[in-house]
Amino acid sequence: MTPKRKQRLLLVAAMLVGVSVAVIFLLKAFNSNIMLFQSPSDIIAGKVKEGSRFRIGGMVVEGSVERGDTGLTTQFQLTDTANKVPVIYEGILPDLFSEGQGIVAMGSLDSSGLFVATEVLAKHDENYMPPEVADALKKAGKMPGTAANYGGSTVVNP
Repeated sequence: MTPKRKQRLLLVAAMLVGVSVAVIFLLKAFNSNIMLFQSPSDIIAGKVKEGSRFRIGGMVVEGSVERGDTGLTTQFQLTDTANKVPVIYEGILPDLFSEGQGIVAMGSLDSSGLFVATEVLAKHDENYMPPEVADALKKAGKMPGTAANYGGSTVVNP
């Protein structure tokens, strides 16, 4: 092998190592910024590690909203109709936040199983449900506002 050819081979090898290191750093950065969606059933099943940041979605349980003395702390329960998870949020809730409505909250789970939300997003009109919430409700087998289970058959007696 000529010295010029060795030099080119070393240059190509160095470039490959440099690109590999850059890709590894890029993947680590993406992985630390990804916020996955979980349903209340996933949390109850133990699929979420304590302290990890994620999004949770579901319906606000009727009669579960409790406001703190300052008016900025709100505690409520979130359900996918199969399981319930307690949520606490300190801040101003969206105007469209109400009991029985679909929401998505971002935050983390504490050691007692309480979801500590850092942000709460509410639906924007009466017909919209975030896709993640709709999927979680479908997995649980029940969509809100219907008496029948999702995917079940309806029998009409004439």
